[in-house]
Amino acid sequence: MEVTAITRNVRLSAQKGRPLSRKVQGMTVSEALKVTQFSPRKAAAVLGQTIQSALANAKNNVNLDADGLRIQLAVFDEGPRLRRFWPRARGSASPIARRLCHVKVVLTDGR
Repeated sequence: MEVTAITRNVRLSAQKGRPLSRKVQGMTVSEALKVTQFSPRKAAAVLGQTIQSALANAKNNVNLDADGLRIQLAVFDEGPRLRRFWPRARGSASPIARRLCHVKVVLTDGR
């Protein structure tokens, strides 16, 4: 049985979250929450919230036990970009792309 949680439009570059998501894949939920809790990165806080949301989905919607759940998939995908401009000399401007990402976590009980 698989349970999914998705956090959309997080104001974070997907590139900064991917190393942490690779690290927690295959871990149990409790181990992964410990890793995200003690990491100083912003991506860790976002990933931890998404894992907790997936855990709540598993408990409340599917009636799964939290002890046997593992993280099958944790992904930071690119989202839309906020287009901004930085003022430059002589009335010109340089473009800036403020990046957003989507976080997806899939939990499985191994069945």
